[in-house]
Amino acid sequence: MKWYITKRLLMLIPVLLGVSILAFSLIRLAPGDPAVTIAGQHASPQVISAIREKYGLDKPLTTQYWVWLKQVLRGDLGRSIVSNEYVTKEILERFPNTIELTMFAMIFAITIGCIAGIISASRQYSVFDYSFMGLAIFGVSMPVFWLGIMLMMIFGVYLRWLPISGRISMMISFQRITGFYLLDSLITGNFAAFISSLRYLILPSVALSTIPMATIARVTRSSMLEVLRQDFIRTERAKGLSERMVIYKHAVRNAMIPVITVIGLNFGLLLAGAILTETVFSWPGIGRYVVNAVNMRDYPVVQGCVLFFALMFVIVNLITDIVYVYIDPRIHYG
Repeated sequence: MKWYITKRLLMLIPVLLGVSILAFSLIRLAPGDPAVTIAGQHASPQVISAIREKYGLDKPLTTQYWVWLKQVLRGDLGRSIVSNEYVTKEILERFPNTIELTMFAMIFAITIGCIAGIISASRQYSVFDYSFMGLAIFGVSMPVFWLGIMLMMIFGVYLRWLPISGRISMMISFQRITGFYLLDSLITGNFAAFISSLRYLILPSVALSTIPMATIARVTRSSMLEVLRQDFIRTERAKGLSERMVIYKHAVRNAMIPVITVIGLNFGLLLAGAILTETVFSWPGIGRYVVNAVNMRDYPVVQGCVLFFALMFVIVNLITDIVYVYIDPRIHYG
């Protein structure tokens, strides 16, 4: 196991190097000039030229990449062209918000998706099966931004049950320790901040969880049906075990490997792919940060965030592979 983990970590080097080259190249293929964006369209050529020189944009692309890569190897993702703040600092400030949103979305997705998949498989071709799988297809096909707007209109505008944008009420102040609003409010005993931040989490979490929830439900159903046709399940039933015992003690655990894979992939994707949800709900996470950086042609921010997303995705996949060993003892990594 130690050698496997070491090998996977070493594989990070070529992966991140390739991602860095792609991120550096593609952002510069996009139309627009960050120097013009900063100076304004009516700025003089001298001012624009001075800005290009200040941020090294007048140098050859190979030189720009080499300078940036040396900074990255020192743990420095550079400074934002727009705000002049360190990119690493701004990512770390926003990352807890993205983590909280992703975790709550995955809690919804895993809980409802697994339950729906298990019930559908154990009652195949029933009303429950058709209903859950119909909703799963609807969930996979539904655009996240449209669902987010509908949730905002229904629960925020018409019913006025939940807030529609932001992270916490502006009327509440609390001490930030870890950057995770829920955890910090509990540590400081500020339950008003806890309730407020939890209310702001609900709508974006539900919107973000829809596609993973539908995918998990379909994969769980498929995997459960395959396991329920195995010989050892027939043996357990022949022993006189109740159907509930057969399903929840024996079938579910053996059907979890494909489900764990989907959960890991979706968790990694949500960490990097909550851009639409964060934009719709004005959520102060990394996704919204990247959107603003792309609009402003803020090269260091886009490059740094893409590299950070790639690192998180690879780490989540590694953790998923390690979880396999504890789920299924037959799996060994030599």
